[in-house]
Amino acid sequence: MIRITGLTRSFGSGERTVRALGGVDLTVRRGELVALLGPNGAGKSTLVDLILGFTTPTTGTVDVFGSTPRAAIAAQRVGAVMQTGGLLPDLTVAMTLRTIAAAFPDPRDIDEVLDLADLGDLRSRRVGKCSGGEQQRIRFALALIGSPDLLILDEPTAGMDAASRHRFWDTMADRAAEGATVVFATHYLEEAQNFARRIVMLDHGQVIADGTPEELGDDGRVLTYARDGATHTATAADAAASDTLARELLADPAVSDLRIAARTVEDAFLALTGHDTGHDTGHDTGHDTGKDRS
Repeated sequence: MIRITGLTRSFGSGERTVRALGGVDLTVRRGELVALLGPNGAGKSTLVDLILGFTTPTTGTVDVFGSTPRAAIAAQRVGAVMQTGGLLPDLTVAMTLRTIAAAFPDPRDIDEVLDLADLGDLRSRRVGKCSGGEQQRIRFALALIGSPDLLILDEPTAGMDAASRHRFWDTMADRAAEGATVVFATHYLEEAQNFARRIVMLDHGQVIADGTPEELGDDGRVLTYARDGATHTATAADAAASDTLARELLADPAVSDLRIAARTVEDAFLALTGHDTGHDTGHDTGHDTGKDRS
């Protein structure tokens, strides 16, 4: 569905050149539900823009369905949910969907799309009167009208409440089960861990990890302990390394309340990027071992 090779993208020139992506290789297959996870500025949105043909690579290639991104979009095989834009505030929700549906040779039933996007009760409301989360659901509905084979989502649940997010991802899982491919960019670790079947971690414009949530989470151990009145965490690459580190810590009379657990996706994210994931764990990273950026 998507094949990316040696992809780089820079903006500006001379001393003001900013590298957004630096050598990305990525293949996405039919039916996958893939999260592009990374902190703000990691290159996620730039990668999405390149897949959608909104910008062109500095070097490297992006193939979508074996052709250019623009050709795939012209063939109406791609749907997208972006963070902003694309809506006319004076139209009602239903009028918005009918207007866009007129551009498709065989659009999905509008009532069905309204139901899938949880917009049935809002069909007569003007778009400008909808909340930010409701407008995201409208963009989602628009992306479904053409029954695309590939859905590209950039921070798709921004502004949605918890119930709407869960309904949204249930719908995405259904689309993937029907054979559609879903790729979404997010900086919410919980969203990637709970809803993606594959997580591609990006940082500083490069892919630093790629695997299922289970594969990323099971790689290593996390040791939590108290020392000098503060809580610390340390990571170890495997069980043997965690045993060695535990013995070292237990030999320190200042250490207490030692706990060992399997590493989660959040732990992997912190170890690989050094960035906070968006919720407070109450821990610091005062003693890290066994970090692996491969």
